Amino acid sequence: MSTHTPRLNNAFKLAPDTIKGMIAVEAAIQASGLEPALLELVKMRASQINGCAFCLHMHATDARKHGESEMRLYLLNAWRESSLYSERERAALAWTEALTRVADTGAPDGDYALVKANFTDVGQVQLTLAIGAINLWNRLQVGFRAAHPPVVHAGVAAA
Repeated sequence: MSTHTPRLNNAFKLAPDTIKGMIAVEAAIQASGLEPALLELVKMRASQINGCAFCLHMHATDARKHGESEMRLYLLNAWRESSLYSERERAALAWTEALTRVADTGAPDGDYALVKANFTDVGQVQLTLAIGAINLWNRLQVGFRAAHPPVVHAGVAAA
């Protein structure tokens, strides 16, 4: 089986009640007060780490709709070396990496200190839930090899 061949045709239709619960979690995260642009960066970074093409496609599209610049999307994988991200975004991205790789990082005190300095206690919980949610979505999409929508670029259609 190719890594590009979906394992299931539509996981969403197979577990609709559970998916509705996840959608409710997403709605609560969107209503949490965290900035939409920040949430999209977090979702993009976790999806980069997890290699989730489906979620990268979705959140790059959503980030652009929220006015995100192409350059910040291009440089996201190297955010530590770029001056394009605010201190608050850097704290969120560090926490995203730490929690996405929690088995390896153990959620280090240094990364938590950055989050604590830039987010209220409530904001820390909301950010952590957002990171957990995107990691669950990534596992669903990568695990079942969900295909992102076809894209046409420079006259070449994606398969």
